[in-house]
Amino acid sequence: MGQQVRGVIARAKGAPVETTTIVVPDPGPGEAVVAIKACGVCHTDLHYREGGINDDFPFLLGHEAAGVVESVGDGVTDVAPGDFVVLNWRAVCGNCRACLRGKPWYCFATHNATQKMTLADGTVLSPALGIGAFVEKTLVASGQCTKVDPSARAAAVGLLGCGVMAGIGAAINTGGVTRGDSVAVIGCGGVGDGAIAGAALAGATTIIAVDTDEQKLEWARGFGATHTVNARNDDVVAKIQDLTGGFGADVVIEAVGRPETYKQGFYARDLAGTLVLVGVPTPEMTIELPLLDVFGRGGALKSSWYGDCLPTRDFPMLTALYQQGRLDLDAFVSEEIALDQVEEAFAKMHTGGVLRSVVLF
Repeated sequence: MGQQVRGVIARAKGAPVETTTIVVPDPGPGEAVVAIKACGVCHTDLHYREGGINDDFPFLLGHEAAGVVESVGDGVTDVAPGDFVVLNWRAVCGNCRACLRGKPWYCFATHNATQKMTLADGTVLSPALGIGAFVEKTLVASGQCTKVDPSARAAAVGLLGCGVMAGIGAAINTGGVTRGDSVAVIGCGGVGDGAIAGAALAGATTIIAVDTDEQKLEWARGFGATHTVNARNDDVVAKIQDLTGGFGADVVIEAVGRPETYKQGFYARDLAGTLVLVGVPTPEMTIELPLLDVFGRGGALKSSWYGDCLPTRDFPMLTALYQQGRLDLDAFVSEEIALDQVEEAFAKMHTGGVLRSVVLF
């Protein structure tokens, strides 16, 4: 029969979000209903509202979430009612060519719940990143639920569901940062600071944070940056080279998703260095590079999908590091807000001053 709960939707492109009644079906085979405890306000949610992802309005927003499994459908064995979980938007299939090659983090057939959540009048909703977690309870595929330590703070570990994981994974999983490396991170929002924290965890000894906002650069130091570069005042490439003995960084992580910052990253890396793109570009963006430079500089140009993470491996491990005091997830939480304050949180993204607003239920 399903149940009715409160949630936040984007009804039309650019329109303010609204809090309304959402109908959540009972879980079918392979599905789970999760009572949300906390959900971060990610820039991707704003992209959905602005029509930057697609035009499948209305959207049920929210995806960086932690909660408690309330019920499960037939055939679900990986989670059970009462489990504390972090939600992910890439439930792996186990059967595609990537999974069968032992690389499930590249799964080419990730999936979400089959049934649809709706408005009270029956209008079908598109859940953001297949989750939709600005809502008291949501319906997901059971594979989107990863069990973690139930004593962990929901507002903090929920952020592993997207931005923080994307950044940490870009450094450790995609970039392969290791002991003694030099790393430059261009763009110090939630994803960029996650990359800085990941580089610090991996043992990088020089970590250079690049941004145009002094407040963000100060936050970056708190996550492990050893040096900062204000791109408004300095030549980014020259400064990174200067801070790395004239060579450039071993790994550069571009967390903005723009052609000009990607080019900076390309030339700011050492010969045979690695450039990782984790910032999300828009469809119309293009880039042009001299092919001889691509050949002559060697190394690797990589894109990072969700930090190339495997939730069942990475979420519990990172939660354990957080519980041990080795990964300060609390520092990502700038404020805790109510469900009806999501629109205000979007406005703060434009003015700065917050790293993550987190909705508490």
